[in-house]
Amino acid sequence: MSGDRTKTSAIEDSRFRLLIDAVVDYAIYMIDPDGIITSWNAGARRFKGYEEAEILGEHFSRFYTETDRHAGLPQRALDTARNEGRFEGEGWRVRKDGTHFWSHVVIDPILDASGVLLGYAKITRDLTDRKMAEETLKQSEQQFRLLVQSVTDYAIYMLDASGRLTNWNLGAQRIKGYRPEEVIGQHFSIFYTPDDREAGEPQRALETAAREGRFENKAWRLRKDGTQFFAHVVVDPIWGETGMLLGFAKITRDITEVTQAQHALEQTREALFQAQKMQAIGQLSGGIAHDFNNLLTVILGNLEIVRKRVGEDPKIVRLLENATQGAMRGVSLTQRMLAFARRQELKTEAVEIPALIQGITGLLRSSLGPAVKLQTRFAADLEPAAADVNQLELAVLNLATNARDAMPDGGKIVIGARTEEISDPAKSSLPPGRYVCLSVVDNGTGMDAATLASATDPFFTTKGVGKGTGLGLSMVHGFIAQLGGRFILKSEKGVGTTAELWMPVATPGSLAKPAINVPSMAPVPGLCVLVVDDDSLVLTSTSLLLEDLGHRVISAVSGAQALEVFGKSPAIDLVITDMAMPHMNGAQLAQAIRGIKPQVPIILATGYAERLEGFVTELPRLSKPFTQLHLVEIIAQAMK
Repeated sequence: MSGDRTKTSAIEDSRFRLLIDAVVDYAIYMIDPDGIITSWNAGARRFKGYEEAEILGEHFSRFYTETDRHAGLPQRALDTARNEGRFEGEGWRVRKDGTHFWSHVVIDPILDASGVLLGYAKITRDLTDRKMAEETLKQSEQQFRLLVQSVTDYAIYMLDASGRLTNWNLGAQRIKGYRPEEVIGQHFSIFYTPDDREAGEPQRALETAAREGRFENKAWRLRKDGTQFFAHVVVDPIWGETGMLLGFAKITRDITEVTQAQHALEQTREALFQAQKMQAIGQLSGGIAHDFNNLLTVILGNLEIVRKRVGEDPKIVRLLENATQGAMRGVSLTQRMLAFARRQELKTEAVEIPALIQGITGLLRSSLGPAVKLQTRFAADLEPAAADVNQLELAVLNLATNARDAMPDGGKIVIGARTEEISDPAKSSLPPGRYVCLSVVDNGTGMDAATLASATDPFFTTKGVGKGTGLGLSMVHGFIAQLGGRFILKSEKGVGTTAELWMPVATPGSLAKPAINVPSMAPVPGLCVLVVDDDSLVLTSTSLLLEDLGHRVISAVSGAQALEVFGKSPAIDLVITDMAMPHMNGAQLAQAIRGIKPQVPIILATGYAERLEGFVTELPRLSKPFTQLHLVEIIAQAMK
């Protein structure tokens, strides 16, 4: 019977040995109480590299690194197994070829029935791949943590599922002003404004992120010191492998400066668009006014000649006078259009603003009526402005009348002036220099933003059909701009309006040359006058006026024709030429004539102010529309 048991035990031992030896993913072997290896399986051979014949009888400490052997780790592992019944741990081990692998080790003591230590069973598993993956992940996490921490332009931090902060990077500290210990554990709603908190914006952001997978917004946020900044915010949910919401990743960027710069850029673009629009309309208005002046020159010239040649029939005289008054209204309209287009003739001089306002106070009071109170406030150190007196008076009257119309139940108008130095062009639309600011302030109905934006556009009016040309403020705008200043209009609905005329301080270089006063005199007949104009109607009208004065007229419809005629007619005493002509303008024609006959007098006729250079700036100017008297005076000036 004992023999059978012995045979059965041997069979079981053989089977167990076959089982152990078949395991290739684990190194399973036995060591005696002193640590000498007594068995070796296929798994140990596979990843430690030793054949059974090479390793049996060797001490198991050879698998440890030299450092671990010097530290006594092999013996400590055996002592722990013996004293505690088991040793388990992880560490680097050494293969036969000297390479290292990361192992998970379990050592169990083997005791006989009486408790005597027979040796140890040792199981080792190669976890190098897992260890390297862990190290790579650890390194990646560390690099990511360093990356996030080093970002200073973005506030990057995590929230738990309830919205409380769990970490805090340097960017968050820089932008929001809190140190990590001050803010970790706090609810992220502390960064919202009180109004947003009351409106439930923090919770809405988290709910939106969880529901839609992302929340993005731009809004005002609070720093630790209470100041606000404009933020671009992104919130992303973080989900666990089981689908549970773990928290949120939140990125905030301070875009205050970017937004302000964008706003400034948009304002600049809008100002540029407005300037381009006004320039285009100004060119159109100037061109219309020029053509209209030509027509008025013809109409007034012919009316003047007819008036001289008809009898004293009261009915005919009345018709002619009525037609003349209508034409003069047209002259007034073209002057306004030219003022807006910055093409009117200006006579700049040093203007004392208090004296100018004092001079028109009576007219102002009678125009404003008893329900409007007029006050003046002038700085004691006020300097004279470089302006055209007549045009400035018209501008003030225009602004005061507009102010009166904005106060149907009466009110107060304050006219004031001060001198200011503009040194920083970035803070003003004016070039650097000294300026006189003349202001007209009322406490009337004011204008809303849309009306204010269009107030200086030509032909824009709020006075109703037939109650205004819509050129008043545009005329003021153009006039002040032509002086080199700015017209600034400020208004608020229900509060009132402030109109500011910024004009350069008068300096010797900013003033017009004194005009030459020529006394009225009878026309001197007998001149041979070359008249040049591309408009045949103006050409005919001017010729008739000159012939009526007793002059002989030679006409030309272009600069080229005029030069041809001038070369063939040495008896020409005077040239009157239009400025705006195609191919060769009046200034170019004058230059060519001077090259042929320097001493011949030349008069430039123009429908609006034009930039001239060289000697032509000294030539007499005849503004359209003109009368026969104007011709007499300008010819006398030219022939002097």
